[in-house]
Amino acid sequence: MSHRPRIAAHSLSPAAYAPYGDILMASPHGEPGRPANQGTARRFDHLAAIENLRPGHASLNVSVFRCAPRSSFPLPIALLEKHPGSTQAFVPMSARRYLVVVALGGDRPELTTLGAFIAHGAQGITYRPGVWHHPMIALDAEADFVCLAWEDGSPGDCAVVEYAEGERIAVAIDLL
Repeated sequence: MSHRPRIAAHSLSPAAYAPYGDILMASPHGEPGRPANQGTARRFDHLAAIENLRPGHASLNVSVFRCAPRSSFPLPIALLEKHPGSTQAFVPMSARRYLVVVALGGDRPELTTLGAFIAHGAQGITYRPGVWHHPMIALDAEADFVCLAWEDGSPGDCAVVEYAEGERIAVAIDLL
């Protein structure tokens, strides 16, 4: 029986996630926000750097991803992808919890930087341009996410690295 290397998923926090992107949520660092909408709301500004490094005609694509839940863990990571010229943002519309798997690197992910985070439905995330990540993983039930990224339909939109069975690292989580 082969023993696949494993990493454990941790709760998503701004400090731990900072190398990979930003967390989109009200008061991520405890700030009170400022009054808005005639005092019926609080506004939290400049939560993330949203970058378009794409030359040419890439436009902001606002899409929705509907993700089936994963319930079998540990989860072997079969592929990672990145968007070299664009921030990619995911904002949950219906997720209770979801798993975010990320890594740094250049042409290929540096697996020693692989991180896994459990986010809750009040937390959106961004991937900085060039950050490797696994496709979104819903945990408890099917979940919808709004996604924002600059795209032009060319191969430069997304790079993908696939891993053979023997190369895969597994992500372990506590589903409770």
